[in-house]
Amino acid sequence: MNVEQLIAGVLAGEHGPRPSTMDATSVFWLHHGTRLAGGNTTYRNQYLLVRCGRSFGACAFEADEVDPSICLEASGRSVGDLLRDGPLPLRIAALDAYLATVRPHREAPDAEPVSLPAGTPEVRARARDAAITGLLDIATGARVALIGVVNPLVAAIRERGGVCLPCDLNLPATQWGDTVTSEMSEVLEDADAVVATGMTLGNGTFDEIVRRCRERAVPLVVYAQSGSAVARAFLGAGVTAVSAEPFPFSQFSADVTTLYHYRQATPA
Repeated sequence: MNVEQLIAGVLAGEHGPRPSTMDATSVFWLHHGTRLAGGNTTYRNQYLLVRCGRSFGACAFEADEVDPSICLEASGRSVGDLLRDGPLPLRIAALDAYLATVRPHREAPDAEPVSLPAGTPEVRARARDAAITGLLDIATGARVALIGVVNPLVAAIRERGGVCLPCDLNLPATQWGDTVTSEMSEVLEDADAVVATGMTLGNGTFDEIVRRCRERAVPLVVYAQSGSAVARAFLGAGVTAVSAEPFPFSQFSADVTTLYHYRQATPA
């Protein structure tokens, strides 16, 4: 299975009600910057979000890839329309909204709720990234490809004894001066395990990551604000575990919030 096949299945009604019967009540665009205390990186994050019924779908996108005017054009259209037409980030956000509506994270029996503590952005980021690396089962010295670099997650991988292989399209170096490659193939070939952000869904690289990890029998953990319900659909089909963080995201609160962890079922 790949993303386009999943979309085709949703449009055919294979995953629940036909999306043509469901409205995208609100489509909105979100842009924010973050620099954690002690860091030297300002993260620039932009998201398209789709509200469908009781759930939100989200997808991050690169600078200037999507114009905010798309929100007016898309709001009120059916989810089916958005899945068929528009830029990839909008289609992923609509797909995420659909899958989260038919099976909300908060009601999923296979979801493990993980509470992030109240506190500063730094405290909450460290707790989130420690929880993400808790989904990894690695030996000391294992090489872990990190596709989509967040400095606290680099630190969390190292604290578990892993050797981080960082890859990012926009970040040239980690907080500690480690070179970050922009060539995904380099780290995918060398890794003993892979941790990838859900943003790979929005930039079209997710299918290749899943395919390569499946071919090499390498565990793949997805940490997903973008497409958290989409990534969940690939559990056992190349994805080993998912840290799902549906909107509103942890960086927008100082209070206790919840992540949802999923692991692929182990054979009986």
